[in-house]
Amino acid sequence: MLQDTISIRHYQKITDSLVEMSERGYRSTDEMRLFLDGYLSALRATNAVEAHNVHRLEEEVTRFLYDSSNFASPYELEMEVER
Repeated sequence: MLQDTISIRHYQKITDSLVEMSERGYRSTDEMRLFLDGYLSALRATNAVEAHNVHRLEEEVTRFLYDSSNFASPYELEMEVER
């Protein structure tokens, strides 16, 4: 669980970007993983977040990325409920 406020803000930015990418047609987790790796590399290179917090951030975002329910359209969920 993230507790550092800076890490939480980065988590929100990353996950919002991943959802936006999904809505724009980037359905492959490989493409989204490349984005995540680049973002995390930038954080490490700039020392914007402490190393152990970057590691925790990576774990949390990876968990988010591989949970398909985070990228399901609300319309798809409505259709499943109606069936």
